[in-house]
Amino acid sequence: MKVVEVIRKYFAVGVVMLVYAWAAVAIVTYRREELPAEAKIVLRLGHWQLEPGVRQAFTRMAAEYRKIRPEVAIIQDAIPESVYGQWMTTQLMGGTAPDIIEVGLGVPYNVLLGFHARYFLPLTTYVNQPNPYNAGTPLADTIWRLTYKDGMRNSYIEELQEYMLVPLAQFGIRIFYNRDLLRRLTGRTEPPQNYREFLAVCEQIKRQRDEQGRPYLPIAASQYHVTMWEDFMANPLTFAAVRFVDFDRDGAVGNVELFAGMKTGRIDFDFPPFAARFEMIRQLTSHFQEGFTGLGRDEAVFLFAQQRAVFITTGTWDASSLVEQARGVFEVGVMNFPLPTSDDPDFGAILEGPRYERPSATFTFAITRTTKHPDVALDFLRFLSSQRGNEQLNHIIGWIPAIKNTTLPPMLEAFAPNLQGVYPAMPITLGGETIIRWQQLTSLFHVHQITYPELVARFRPFYLEQGVREFAEIVRNRQRGVARDEQFLAGLRARWLRAEGVEAESLGVRYRQLTAGRLILRDLGMARLQRMLAQGPSPQSRAPYEWSEAALAKIRSHVETTP
Repeated sequence: MKVVEVIRKYFAVGVVMLVYAWAAVAIVTYRREELPAEAKIVLRLGHWQLEPGVRQAFTRMAAEYRKIRPEVAIIQDAIPESVYGQWMTTQLMGGTAPDIIEVGLGVPYNVLLGFHARYFLPLTTYVNQPNPYNAGTPLADTIWRLTYKDGMRNSYIEELQEYMLVPLAQFGIRIFYNRDLLRRLTGRTEPPQNYREFLAVCEQIKRQRDEQGRPYLPIAASQYHVTMWEDFMANPLTFAAVRFVDFDRDGAVGNVELFAGMKTGRIDFDFPPFAARFEMIRQLTSHFQEGFTGLGRDEAVFLFAQQRAVFITTGTWDASSLVEQARGVFEVGVMNFPLPTSDDPDFGAILEGPRYERPSATFTFAITRTTKHPDVALDFLRFLSSQRGNEQLNHIIGWIPAIKNTTLPPMLEAFAPNLQGVYPAMPITLGGETIIRWQQLTSLFHVHQITYPELVARFRPFYLEQGVREFAEIVRNRQRGVARDEQFLAGLRARWLRAEGVEAESLGVRYRQLTAGRLILRDLGMARLQRMLAQGPSPQSRAPYEWSEAALAKIRSHVETTP
């Protein structure tokens, strides 16, 4: 009787333990079968890229690497995006993380900074040396970080003053379109070239019906995709705000600067570029499918793949997937974002240029401190980021190489970054409460349940009142970090004093730069904004930028004579 009771009591637990044990044995057995017989060193590589071609690319590159080092085997841990942040956190904290791990998804930046300091190896020494796998190429004598198109900018963690990551690809965002459907519905063989032409094409598409009487969709969208339309088409309209609220004169508008400008009356929500931004969003979202804010990325892609929609915007990470889904059914084209012309009735006088796209290498990987083979992990990343290796890796996937002197597949030539343009300048949110309220109201605006004036009427009082508290919290958070900054600087100063030669010179530059940026200039900027808020509204105050007529004449002359 007691045995039966014990079985009943612990039966479920026993089943779970048996299944867990079976799964563990199965995984170990499967991985052993994956390993080549000569493998003596096994590296695990963790990432979240489940797009077609990524895992195959790593497998092929691992095979190429084994031709150089046959004793090394690479095993991938490919984890879905939805759980990657939790998986990475538990793996790092539990000491079971892969030797090489992709970084940048699912973890807030302040937490990620702690991960960099605690769990990842600094790479500064190595990125300032040539990559040995570039031997025999024009990059043979170039230090590793300068072989990147962006100079490895995203790999540098300013708070730590260290290079921590190795990027492997560069991404871009454009509009994909169904060439066959566009031709059938509109008679056009080429995509629209400007904004008004694009809207006219969308209206023409909406009037067409399929065999079942259903209307076609001009644009397949979702909550995932709408931010791309905003970022590349609507947000550049706000650039003029730089002239009114860029108080630290760094060429951009920060969220605290915009709040100070709003609170003191130097700028407001009725600023024409801000209103124009929302007018363009209203016009664009009227061509999205109904209920798009409740849809995810895959639902929008499905509509495009099923030829229910003509246009969709996404990045190079989806390019090969879209082409593969369309293979044998329709031809996929790529176009740039159609901008208003100078004579556009709504936006011509406001838009000062397209969105500037800073070349940015991502798809970034770090080496974990728990790896038993840090030198081999570093060597494999050097192999993947060499001129030949990076070109091969990205050609297999269908992405843009991050390294200089590499070639692009023909389809990706349209993704070359635009190096002349303007920045967005409307970072409206400060802290948690304003972010939530803003997201709630903009969601209603996206589905045309409220107008922009109604959005402003609801948000402005809350923003100006709650923003005071959130601004003060930002100041307190900066003050809380002073002791940590001073401690870090003391350690850096000690390293500097002990170092010699080139290393000492490098550490001295970093120490002076960090001291000025973190302990002096940063607080001076915040102190100025605090003083402005304490003084109250002063719309007649001088703007951060002023140009004389002579300076403007020189600028116009330079623009007119520059190719």
